[in-house]
Amino acid sequence: MSLITSSIGQGLLWGILALGLYLTFRILNFPDMTVEGTFPFGAAICVSALVHGVNPLAATILSFFAGMVTGLVTGLLYTKGKIPVLLAGILTMTGVYSVNLRILGKANVGLLNKNTLLNGQLLQKLPINFPTIVVGLIIAIIVIILLAVFLDTDLGQAFIATGDNEKMAQSLGINTDNMKILGLMLSNGLIGLAGGLLAQNGGYADVNMGIGTMVIGLAAIIIGEVVYGDLSLTARLVAVVIGSIIYRLILLLVLQLGFSTNDFKLISAIILAICMMLPLFEQKFRTRKLLKKGVEKP
Repeated sequence: MSLITSSIGQGLLWGILALGLYLTFRILNFPDMTVEGTFPFGAAICVSALVHGVNPLAATILSFFAGMVTGLVTGLLYTKGKIPVLLAGILTMTGVYSVNLRILGKANVGLLNKNTLLNGQLLQKLPINFPTIVVGLIIAIIVIILLAVFLDTDLGQAFIATGDNEKMAQSLGINTDNMKILGLMLSNGLIGLAGGLLAQNGGYADVNMGIGTMVIGLAAIIIGEVVYGDLSLTARLVAVVIGSIIYRLILLLVLQLGFSTNDFKLISAIILAICMMLPLFEQKFRTRKLLKKGVEKP
């Protein structure tokens, strides 16, 4: 039971990252490689602040703003520097690696005996792993509500229009470059926040902890879409978080089947590939079913 509650708690925290990735991957329609640098950057800022005695809530908020900084850098490189978004993200990700080493002072820093957002006095009274679920659920709900409200504003609609049809958005007087920068900042802010939360949950920050995070986030998005199909935008945000929980439970199942934790990255890639191919398989199945019905008709 503790393994299941642990997976649910982790799924909620990783769901914050998936929500951030959803803004760029689904709404703006481009891949942002900054993710793999932003995640450990948020963790490094949060852990460094906690080690120096900063309040856990303030340290967690700092991880969000740290992520926004990396998003801003990528956004400026992409829109003003005219560097392709994929390369702009890689450049930022590469540079942030050295920044993380500067912040932490070494490759790995632990939080032993440090106060965190997940080990407060009230939360310690809860059963094992439930503090993570409670904090994760509260933050996920707040983020989903704020994103839903934002996307329903004029600014949010301009942001969505930029992703749907950039030329049409420009014809309506929308500054699409500013929308892209805003999207990258919000996206990476949430990813940095997820990094800070998961660093507190794991008890450490590591400069290499961002490897594979993009695959994890995409897996959560795709699983949520596959399981729930066509939904309203707000419902999709909820589905992304649920998809993250399902993904963690799938990994737990794989672990119970005897696979090593060293295989998680490979398994993650396989799960993502299968989920992304499901719509194709479904379409082929429907086509064959229609053809079969046509042949059977007299």
